[in-house]
Amino acid sequence: MKEFFGFGGYQRVPEGFMSWQHLVFVTSLMVIMVALAIYLGKKCKNSDDKSKNKVLIWAALLIDGFELFKIVLCCFRSHDALNWIYNLPLFLCSIQLITIPVAAFAKGRIKEAALDFVLIFGILGAVLGTYGAGNNYGSYPVLSFDNVVSGITHSISGFTSLYIAISGMASMKKKNIVISLGILTFFCVAAYVANVLIPYNYMFLMRGDGTPYDIFYNLVGGNPVLYPLIVVLLFFIYIAAFYAVFMFVRRKKAEKNN
Repeated sequence: MKEFFGFGGYQRVPEGFMSWQHLVFVTSLMVIMVALAIYLGKKCKNSDDKSKNKVLIWAALLIDGFELFKIVLCCFRSHDALNWIYNLPLFLCSIQLITIPVAAFAKGRIKEAALDFVLIFGILGAVLGTYGAGNNYGSYPVLSFDNVVSGITHSISGFTSLYIAISGMASMKKKNIVISLGILTFFCVAAYVANVLIPYNYMFLMRGDGTPYDIFYNLVGGNPVLYPLIVVLLFFIYIAAFYAVFMFVRRKKAEKNN
């Protein structure tokens, strides 16, 4: 247990990014994630909004509970009460620590926008934070506290995204695009400021750190202006593309039903 939780540092050599151990572990998480989302999404599809929302409440409590436990343990493990500054919700994936609870407990347009934001970025974060997490799986053993909790929280984000889509909770109203863009812009600016002050690499705005962002980092030679601008631009392009595909599918489905 001491080795699993990393007290005194991990003694095992990391199996490595894209090793068979890494792929088997994250694929297992993805299978569970998709299966639960399909089962609960279909089960709740014809239920009232209150019943549908109960699943979101559980997702919000679990994702924040696991993350809070991780922060407390990391501070205790490092004997540094300020270790939490390296665990702020300023990665693209960790924004869901805030937006999933907002989607679960808010009302009106704020709830709609939060649901849409989780739908758009939840599944992307789940894939990038498991299969694409070269920073984690290149540094820690696969079955370690850091990777297991990270895998669970990213899977909860992906589960919530799929559940929202399958249960029919997404509105994807065009007027809410502005809110989604505002949420993303706020966190990008906050992440960049934190990166400069701490310093750190939130939202991977400073470098790729073994993730797919390295492709763009190397493409511009690590330019401190162009690289973060490209990362943010990719986020905006993804939002636009997601909306376009979602609307196309919704329109085709409506035409088919008519």
